[in-house]
Amino acid sequence: MNSMEGLVTQIQGLSSTASDVLMLQNLLKQANDSLHAESTRLLPFLDQLDPSKHSLGYLYFLEACTAGPITKEQASSYVLIIARFLSSCVSEQIRLASHKFISVCKRFKDQLVLLGEPLRGVALMLTAIRKFQSSTEHLTALHPEFLLLCLLAKSYKTGHSVLEEDIFEVDQPKDLFLYCYYGGMICIGQKHFQKALELLHNVVTAPMFAVNAIAVEAYKKYILVSLILHGQFSTSLPKYSSSAAQRNLRSLCQLYFDMENSYSNGKIGDLETYVQSNKERFEHDNNLGLVKQVVSSLYKQNIQRLTQTYLTLSLQDIANTVQLGSVREAEMHVLQMIQDVEIYATINQKDGMVRFLEDPEQYKTIEMIERIDSSIQRLMILSKKITLTDELMSCDPSYLSKGCRERQKFDFDDYDSVPQRFNV
Repeated sequence: MNSMEGLVTQIQGLSSTASDVLMLQNLLKQANDSLHAESTRLLPFLDQLDPSKHSLGYLYFLEACTAGPITKEQASSYVLIIARFLSSCVSEQIRLASHKFISVCKRFKDQLVLLGEPLRGVALMLTAIRKFQSSTEHLTALHPEFLLLCLLAKSYKTGHSVLEEDIFEVDQPKDLFLYCYYGGMICIGQKHFQKALELLHNVVTAPMFAVNAIAVEAYKKYILVSLILHGQFSTSLPKYSSSAAQRNLRSLCQLYFDMENSYSNGKIGDLETYVQSNKERFEHDNNLGLVKQVVSSLYKQNIQRLTQTYLTLSLQDIANTVQLGSVREAEMHVLQMIQDVEIYATINQKDGMVRFLEDPEQYKTIEMIERIDSSIQRLMILSKKITLTDELMSCDPSYLSKGCRERQKFDFDDYDSVPQRFNV
C-alpha cells in the first residue's frame, strides 16, 4: 500500500505541465500491473486526487478499480464516481490513455444498464465523446455506447444530434457497424426513415471478409424500412458491396425476402396472413413493431398507386380498393398523407370526392434555392475530402508496398506508374 501512496504523491506532483504528464504516463504504465493487483483497495485513494487536475492518474486508478466484477450495489457508487470524472477530466490527459478511457466509459454504460437507468448516462457519455474525439468528424469507440444508451432511454432526439455530423475518420470497423446500426434504429424510432435507410445501407455495404451478425440484423431492418419508405427494395446489393455480403445475406434473411413478395402484390389480406404465420420469428428478431408499420404502409402505397391512375375518386371507392374498413378510415388516411406531403390532393366534403393534384413545387422559391445551394456546398466539401484522401493513399508506403506485391502477379503495364516519391 505504501507504493500506492507514493504513486498518488507522484500523480499530484507530475500533473501540472505537459512534460511532467508525459513522465507520469511512463510511471503509470510501469505501475499498471500493481494497480490491478491492488484493485480492491484503490477506491480510498481516489479521494486524494482531483479529476480536473490529475485526470491521467485518476483514470489509471479508476480503470483498475472497475476492472473486476461489480455488484448492483457497488454499481450505484461507481456510477457517481465515473460521472464526476467524465464531467471534469481534461482532454489532453485522457487521450494519453485512450484504451483505459474507453474501458471506463464502457463499464459506466454497463453499470447504468445493470441499474436500469440508461438516461443518467446519455449527457455524460456525450460529454465523454466531445472530450475524447479529435474533431466532430472522428468516430470513436464511444459513439456506439452513447447511441445504445439513447436507444435504451428512448432519448432519440439527443442521439439524432450526433448522427447529423459527417464522419470521415474511423478507429475500428466494428465501431462503424454499431454506430450505423444503432443510428438506424434511432432514426426508425423518430420515423426518419430516409436517414435510417442510409445508415443501414452503410452497414450492409461496408467492407467485410465474412458476414457478421450486425450486418445480418441491419439487412433485415433495411428491407423493412425500404418497404415502408418506397414500397419496394432491390433484391440485389450494389456492386461495391463485399462478396461475402452478396453471397450470404439473402439466405440469412429469406423470411424478409418472402415478406416482400407478399407485399408487392398489394393485397393486405395476404400480407397480414404471412405476418401472422411468422409472428414468433419476427418477435425473435425484435422486428415485429417494424413489421406492423410495413403492413400499415401498404395502405399508403395502394393509395399512391391510385394517384397514378385517377384524377378524381370517391372516398368510398378508395376504401373498397385499398381494403379499408370505412369511408371515414379512408378519409383519415388521405388527410394524413396530404399532411405528410406523400400525395397532393383535395377532398370535397360535400360529395366525398378526392381530387389528385400535381406536385406544386416549381423549384424557384428562395427556400428551395437555399436548399439546393446548401447541398451543392456540402458536395463540394465532400469532393475535396475524397480527393485529399485519394492523394494520401497514393503516397502511403504500406499501400504502395502491397500494390507492388500484387503487381508481380500481373503485367506491369496494366497499372499506372507509382508516384515519383516512391519509385521502386
